[in-house]
Amino acid sequence: MYVIRLGDGTLRVPRSLTTDDGRLIGNAYVEVAPGEPDYERWLAESITEEEDTERRRRWREGDDALEQAFLAFKAEQD
Repeated sequence: MYVIRLGDGTLRVPRSLTTDDGRLIGNAYVEVAPGEPDYERWLAESITEEEDTERRRRWREGDDALEQAFLAFKAEQD
């Protein structure tokens, strides 16, 4: 998950919620507006919504080749 910079400058920062013993309950995004604590720290590593969309597109395209390689391997094992 990446820090996403929205058009109005707000950041969507990924956060995980865990139990006291460390088990994962869920993942979500928290919005941090300009001027809030840690905004500048998160801003430095943020990407735009467009950059996030492009990364997801590239991953999906890469998944096709990986899936084909897995299916070929699986067929060899049968």
